[in-house]
Amino acid sequence: MNWKHAKFLILGVTFLAASLGASAQEPANKEVKPPDTTTNAPEAKPPAAEAPPIQEAEPTYTMKIDFDRRVKMRDGVELSADVYRPDAPGKFPVILRRTPYVKASGGTRVVDRLKKFVAQGYVFVYMDVRGRGDSDGKFVPYRADGPDGFDAIEWCAAQPWSTGKVGTYGGSYEGINQWLAAVQQPPHLTTMVALVSPSDPFVEWPTGIPIPQDVSWYFFTSGHVDQNIDAVDWTKVYTHLPMVSLDDAAGRPDDNWKDLFDHPTLDSWWEPLRYQNKYNRVQVPVLHISGWYDDEQIGTPLNYIGMTTMGTVDVARKNQKMMMGPWPHAVNSTGKLGNVDFGPTAVIDLDGYMLRWFDFWLKGKDTGIMKEPPVRIFVMGANQWVDENEWPIARTKWTNYYIHSGGQANTLSGDGTLTTDEPATETADGYHYDPANPAPFITAPSFAQIGGPDDYSPVEKRDDVLVYSTEPMTEDTEICGPIRAEVYASSSTPDTDFMLMLIDVWPDGNAERLSDGMVRARYRNGMESASPIEPEKIYKYNINAWNTCETFKKDHRIRVQISSSATPKYDPNPNTGDPLGKTTAMQTAEEKIFHDSEHPSHVVLPVVPAKP
Repeated sequence: MNWKHAKFLILGVTFLAASLGASAQEPANKEVKPPDTTTNAPEAKPPAAEAPPIQEAEPTYTMKIDFDRRVKMRDGVELSADVYRPDAPGKFPVILRRTPYVKASGGTRVVDRLKKFVAQGYVFVYMDVRGRGDSDGKFVPYRADGPDGFDAIEWCAAQPWSTGKVGTYGGSYEGINQWLAAVQQPPHLTTMVALVSPSDPFVEWPTGIPIPQDVSWYFFTSGHVDQNIDAVDWTKVYTHLPMVSLDDAAGRPDDNWKDLFDHPTLDSWWEPLRYQNKYNRVQVPVLHISGWYDDEQIGTPLNYIGMTTMGTVDVARKNQKMMMGPWPHAVNSTGKLGNVDFGPTAVIDLDGYMLRWFDFWLKGKDTGIMKEPPVRIFVMGANQWVDENEWPIARTKWTNYYIHSGGQANTLSGDGTLTTDEPATETADGYHYDPANPAPFITAPSFAQIGGPDDYSPVEKRDDVLVYSTEPMTEDTEICGPIRAEVYASSSTPDTDFMLMLIDVWPDGNAERLSDGMVRARYRNGMESASPIEPEKIYKYNINAWNTCETFKKDHRIRVQISSSATPKYDPNPNTGDPLGKTTAMQTAEEKIFHDSEHPSHVVLPVVPAKP
C-alpha cells in the first residue's frame, strides 16, 4: 500500500526467521530477531530513573481456553476468536487483539505470554481478522477493520466473564486496526496499547504507489493461511516492470495489490483507511510504543502529538504516553542492530510496563504509571533512557544546517560541507540519475524489517550521491526530534525524486544511517493531486526525514546525503511523468541541487541542550 501495510505482528508471533537474513551487502538489520517481546531479562539500573518500577505480581490464576468462539459481525460474517481466561468464577477486564497473522501460529511462545496476562486477572481475546485464519469472509486489508473492531469490542464487553472494560493491544497491522476501531467510538473501549502503528495512506510512502517490498507482505497474507515467502527470490522480483504486476512475478496474483495502482492520489477511495485526520473521534487513553529504527516509526510520534493536541475529551487528551526505544519494527527484541550495540538497558520488561498501564485503566489500580512523565525515550549514542514532558521536546533549539560545496559534492571524496553558516554565492551540485541503475537502500529483501543503522559509506562512493558533512564535533551533541529539510532543486525531466538521509559518521568512517525521507516531484504540493514539474525550473522541496534521537559523540560528524533513488525502499522514479507503476518506459534525469543565498538548501536539526 502507499503506506507501509507490509508488516508482521511484533508481539509474540512466530515468523519465518530466514526472512530476516542478511542481504549480500550485509545490512545492519540482519541481526533482527524473529518478532518477540517476551524478554524479561533483569534490567541494569543506570542513573536517572533508567528503569520504570514494575508492579509486583499478585496471586495468579490458572488459564482456561475457549477455542474458535464464533463472533458474528453486523453483516452476518463470523470471525473466530480464541478466549484465554482465568479458570475461576467472576468477571474480568478484557484485552482484545485482532490479527491478520493467524492466531493459531506462534506455538508455546504465544501461549506462555498469554498466561502472564491471564495470571494477572485478564481475559485475553485473540481474534483472526476477516478472511484470515479461521475467520470467514474475504481479506481486504483494513477495509472492514473499523466496523469489525467495534463489533468485536462490544462482543467482549457483553460476555458473562467480562467486567465491560475492554482494552485493545497489538502492533503493526494490529496497531492501525485499533485506531480504525477507535474512531468508530465503541462505548466499551477503555484504552489502547498501540505499537509500531502504520500511518495514513501516503504519510510514510509519499510515492503514489506501494513500495516494492510491500508485495512480499501481500504474498505472505494471501489466502487464509500464511504463505512461505522464502520460496521467492524477492531481489529479482523487485526489478520486474511494470510494478503493478510484481504480484504476478512473485507467483501469486493478488487483486488487493493491483487495486492500489488505480488510486495514486489521496482520493475518497482511501478515506475508510484513514484515522490520523480523526483524532478528535478517539476518546480513550493510548500508550504509544515504537523504536527509532522501526520502519513504521513516523506514525507513533504523529499519533502522540495528534492525540495530545487534537483530542476533544480530557481523559484522552491528557492521558497519552509515548515510549520510543532503540528498536527495529520488532520492538524490544534486541539491543543490538548490526554493529551498533545500544547497551544493557536497551531491552526492558515491556510486558511489565504494559501491565501497569492496563492495571491502571482497566482495573483502577494506582500503579504509579500516570505519575511518571508522559514521554520516555532512549537516546542513542549516549545509550540511556530519559523522561520528557512533551514531544517534540520543548527546550529544543531548532538549528538550520546548510549544505555547501564548490559544485563537486559528489561521492564521499567530494567537497560538500555542512555548517550553520548561511550560503552566499555557490555553485550548484549536479548528478546523473539513471532509474535503471538506482542507488541502493541497504535492507534485507522481505517486508519484515526495512533498513537499520547500516553503514552507507560504500553507497557514498557513487557519483549520483551527494555528501555533505560537518567538521568533527567538539563536544557531545544531542539531536532528538523530527528531522525536516528544505532542498532547492531542478531536474531535466517532468517528474523525479529527491532523497535525503541523516547520518552519524564515526571517527573510523562508519556512516550510520539515522533517518531518511523523500519527496516525489509530482506530489511536491501534497498527495491530493499530482502535477508535473517544468524541466530545468528550480523548486523548493520540503522533505520529512522522520525522527531520530542520537547523541553525536565528540569527534563524530553530522552528515546529510542527497540522491534521487533508494531502492528497494522506494520504487525508482522512471522520470517520464507517465502513470506510476503501469509502464516500463524510463529516462535518465540531470539533477541539480542549489545552495546559494537565494536557494539556501538546509536541514533543520532538533538540537537538545542538557536539562537544567
